Amino acid sequence: MGLSEAGSRTRNQPPPPAVVFEALTEPDRDPLRQWLRLLDDEEPLRILHADRPHLVVWSSLWPRRPDAQVRFELEPDGGEGTRLRWTLLVAEPVPDPSLLGHLRRRLNELINANLRYTFGH
Repeated sequence: MGLSEAGSRTRNQPPPPAVVFEALTEPDRDPLRQWLRLLDDEEPLRILHADRPHLVVWSSLWPRRPDAQVRFELEPDGGEGTRLRWTLLVAEPVPDPSLLGHLRRRLNELINANLRYTFGH
């Protein structure tokens, strides 16, 4: 199944790649830092691929788009943090603009808000 890029965003995260990698591969590890709070239309992810500490690929969070995957690329940001890029990958047909907007917003909220805030920023 060929997947196409349906959205992507790059932002820095405060901790180093190894810490961000751990948070992405074990999101429920620390009960005091719950950042992956799923909505009613979402389901728990599975790790499809992980290459410590540079790459993580999640299964879909959305039962209505089980083909979707989320790819995370992690690299040092030149300081103590991580340059983190998430990419939403989907099979054809690409979701309609409304659903696609929802999926992109959710990933941005989960990664660039919820996860980031657990690191104190």
